[in-house]
Amino acid sequence: MKKLGQLLEKMGTFLKEVRVEMQKVTWPSRNEIVSYTVVVLVTVLILSTIIWAADNVLGRVLRVIFG
Repeated sequence: MKKLGQLLEKMGTFLKEVRVEMQKVTWPSRNEIVSYTVVVLVTVLILSTIIWAADNVLGRVLRVIFG
């Protein structure tokens, strides 16, 4: 029973420390989040298009070579 009490005490201490640290975090604004999301989506779209084009070109070249 003593170990359970120690465990609960340690968990409580940990959660208090987490709360203190989370208050120190500088959270991004909504506009920053939207901007970052747009950058990620555009990057994914561009890279997906490049990979799709390369796949099509290589597929056609291989069809010509191996018929």
